[in-house]
Amino acid sequence: MSLLLLCGAGLALNTYLWKRRAEQAVPPRGSFTRISTGRLHYLDVGAGPEILLIHGLGGQMGNFDCGLIDNLARDHRVIAIDRPGMGYSERPLTQPCAPDDTAALMFEIMDKLDIKAPLVVGHSLGGAIALAMAVQNAERLRGLALLAPLTLRAGRPAPVFDGMKIRSDFLRWLAAWTVATPAALRQASAVIDQVYGPEEMPPNAPIQGGAMLTLRPSHFYHSSRDYMQSGDGLEEMSRKYAGLTVPVRLLYGTEDRILDPQIHGAKLVGRHPQMGLKLVPGGHMLPLTQPVVCAEFIRDASEKMRGSLTIKRASPEVYR
Repeated sequence: MSLLLLCGAGLALNTYLWKRRAEQAVPPRGSFTRISTGRLHYLDVGAGPEILLIHGLGGQMGNFDCGLIDNLARDHRVIAIDRPGMGYSERPLTQPCAPDDTAALMFEIMDKLDIKAPLVVGHSLGGAIALAMAVQNAERLRGLALLAPLTLRAGRPAPVFDGMKIRSDFLRWLAAWTVATPAALRQASAVIDQVYGPEEMPPNAPIQGGAMLTLRPSHFYHSSRDYMQSGDGLEEMSRKYAGLTVPVRLLYGTEDRILDPQIHGAKLVGRHPQMGLKLVPGGHMLPLTQPVVCAEFIRDASEKMRGSLTIKRASPEVYR
């Protein structure tokens, strides 16, 4: 028993040292305010039509900050956030975090930061959150421009997330402070290959892209909870897509290894042809690997969605 406790203490100390190392390498880059879940870390730059950036599972605002934010901020007000629980934003340990729950927090953030009628850009799980926002209150949004989004409750989850399948909050917390960080370091090459492949991880991804923050125990804990609740309500939500009153456009990499573009892109648009889909060669992490392509896609969407806040039936050019 004493040996087990000693091993646990050693693992916890190792995790703490890596946590400190990650935080020193990637300090907060934005400002802080408070919302119902606690402290919120956000970046607010530029002027013009508003764009709200929502990152995906296990990410943080750095996922957009390897060229994309600076590009868009030339002619837009760009607001990037660490979603509650991720990066440097706080979230209670038992806070519900299904896409619908997080969407409600996004509206709270909009109120707090005085964001009116934004184009919402969601990457991966952030895409499901953006769609949930549109389902909840379309009148407050200008449109959606989604990057490799989770859209339907379909397809097998990528094996890279198997280690996050933990149902108990206590076991999740225990894993976060003991085995999660060593496992992340040991499996880094395989994870990078699946998340970024077939493209290479950009050299600025660990620091500027914030990837080192994945070594913090809070990151693992909240990512695991996000993963376990990511599909909650998604099937019911997808039944409401046909009635959306904001334009929706999607950008997908044809060789995405995390989410299947045929399911979450082509199948979705096949059901709802009023939506627009653009396919490009590449993988899942388009905001990091192809920031110029993403900026052009978002800027084009912003220009075409500059008109009225809601629509009964948009003309094709609004979507495509």
